[in-house]
Amino acid sequence: MTAFFVVLHVAVMILMVASILAHSGRGGGLSDLFGGGQSLAAGSTAVEKNLNRITLIFAVTFVFTTMILALRLQP
Repeated sequence: MTAFFVVLHVAVMILMVASILAHSGRGGGLSDLFGGGQSLAAGSTAVEKNLNRITLIFAVTFVFTTMILALRLQP
């Protein structure tokens, strides 16, 4: 069971780093390749909002897997 959580932890870590790198910086970024135009309601595109949600899900999953592994690996 611990091996499953280790594999999940590493996979989530890699996906979280990739989603963070896909965010746009000050002058655009990889998210502009997938989205394009600005929305009228807010300053960010729908793609950027979805990328924020995905990154948040990865971050929360990463925290939970970290806590589970810390509790399982205690002596």
